[in-house]
Order: sequence, then C-alpha cells, then structure tokens
Amino acid sequence: MVRIPLTSLERERGRRLGQLLRDARGDASMVEIAARAGLSAETVRKIETGRAPTPSFFTIAALAGALGISLDSINELLAPQSRSA
Repeated sequence: MVRIPLTSLERERGRRLGQLLRDARGDASMVEIAARAGLSAETVRKIETGRAPTPSFFTIAALAGALGISLDSINELLAPQSRSA
C-alpha cells in the first residue's frame, strides 16, 4: 500500500493537535493519559510529537475524554485558519 504524502496543512494541523494535547495534559504523565484513553503511551507520544499527525477520530475522541476537552474546542483549533486579505 502506497501512502500519499501529507500536505503542509495536515502537518501543521498535527503540530497544533500535539501542542493542544501537551498543554491539556499539564503535569499528568503521558502514561496516565494513555491509560485513561485506552491507548498506548507510544501512540500518545507520536501524536504529541507530530510523528502521527492524522490520528483517527476515535483516537482523538478518546484523548479528549481522558483530558476533559471538548471535541468542539479541538475542531476549532484544527480548522483551517482563514486568511484575511
């Protein structure tokens, strides 16, 4: 299976998602949040560092639930930024 390269928008969205998750995690350990979300710590690490910039909806939903963040707030952050002319 050939993977289509990510666009710059997808990479940027992944970077913003990783930053949001790190900020929301605060002092909690990555292992603790991963366990709460039912994910591996390596999966969380990859998302936070941008190595997995396009996680599935269910992965994002699990992390949002574990961190107490709404999916609406994540969507707002990850929506393409409008550019003013």
